[in-house]
Amino acid sequence: MSELHDLPALALRDALARGEVSAREVTEHFLRRIDALNPGLSSFVTVTHDDALRAADHADRLLASGVAVGPLHGMPLAHKDLTDVAGVRTTLGTAALEPAVAQKDAPLASVLRRSGAISLGKTQVPEFGLSCYSENSIAPPARNPLDPRLSPAGSSGGSATAVAARMIPFAPGTDGGGSVRIPAAATGLVGLKPNRGRVPSGSGQADLGQFVVAGPLAHSAADAGLLLDALVREPNYRPTSAASRYPGTYVDAALRAEGRFRIGVSTVSPFSGAEEFAGGLDLDSAAVDSFHAGIRLLQGAGHDVVDADLTYDSRYHEAFQLVWTAGLATAAFPPEREERLMDITRVLRRRALGRSTADLAGAVDVLRQFEYDTIRQYARYDMILTPAVAMTPRPIGWYTDADGDTDYLRQCRYSPYTSMVNVCGLPAVTVPTLRLPDGLSMSVQLIGRPGEEAQLLAVSAQIEALRQ
Repeated sequence: MSELHDLPALALRDALARGEVSAREVTEHFLRRIDALNPGLSSFVTVTHDDALRAADHADRLLASGVAVGPLHGMPLAHKDLTDVAGVRTTLGTAALEPAVAQKDAPLASVLRRSGAISLGKTQVPEFGLSCYSENSIAPPARNPLDPRLSPAGSSGGSATAVAARMIPFAPGTDGGGSVRIPAAATGLVGLKPNRGRVPSGSGQADLGQFVVAGPLAHSAADAGLLLDALVREPNYRPTSAASRYPGTYVDAALRAEGRFRIGVSTVSPFSGAEEFAGGLDLDSAAVDSFHAGIRLLQGAGHDVVDADLTYDSRYHEAFQLVWTAGLATAAFPPEREERLMDITRVLRRRALGRSTADLAGAVDVLRQFEYDTIRQYARYDMILTPAVAMTPRPIGWYTDADGDTDYLRQCRYSPYTSMVNVCGLPAVTVPTLRLPDGLSMSVQLIGRPGEEAQLLAVSAQIEALRQ
């Protein structure tokens, strides 16, 4: 057998199910990887050695007893430090609040624990998960395994680093504006944002804009499908979710890699019309090259790839920021600790506090109309292809070396293609298409019709096969 960390997640799952390797052996192996690699990459903020080994021993006893076990039995993973895991502290990436030891699992951690997965710890995030990088004031910044001088992006950047460095085989992330897809693109992974409400363990209706949903970070479409199958295993009571039309599992869709589709391509971003970006939102040469590589790969797979004539409401930028950050206005901080907030959080909180209920209602109306108009345009195609991000991964500190407003605008320039998908509630995936001479990876984004995660995984697998 190959080194355990080199195995695809699907192969490792099968080896565990057949008893070829024990959950204890797997857990010990990946904990050693974390102990060796994390000091240089700062992916984990908390490693739960003892809890993980106890869970592994329990998993081995269950398998030996012959009882039915879950689909991820004995599989190691980790959670963002925004997700409560029973008995483990949650910092939310902030110094403005005391870390709290969770009394019970959050729904996301709970559904994966019931599937048999074993959590090895908590991973680095930006403060409150607000930003598309993974730096905060309580722990060292997460670093990109492809070049540790660079950011793995965020907000699931610590988890992306852990997967990319093979400290864990895959991981769940949460995506409210690109927080799974952006770090996947920065670190050379597949990152899938499911349809709004698809994952009952996520928070697809808990935030004001109904932006956030949990999704997988993985090395391949098949491994992403394996994790997604576990995430959706329990009944879905979310009325905002479009039913999947695929009769099989998501891992099956990726392994079959079937289908030929009409794919509209566009580099237009809804941020382009904002006054703040009057000078334009330029793609760097690597983003352009990876986008063209994606077009060629899709054409090589037999898809009908056509230019998409898309337009977006110029009010999007301001409306999205207002709704995305509205929760900061009601967040309670001890007065003596509010000064410990990072600059971008202070700026966005001050702005949120200055908005009226009429401002907020108006922004929600803009985004609901944006959702309708955008889905209507996308409906002419089976999928939409965009760049994943506009630039190569940014250096550590690139966002935070200026004031909060500059920080936010830099985030919009780096990732101008992802948040619109959350506003529309559609499924989307980022998949690598180009390896640069310096070893960095660049990706494209595919946006699917409502409920068509299976199609996205199938096409991602086709791209992977042609890249080999």
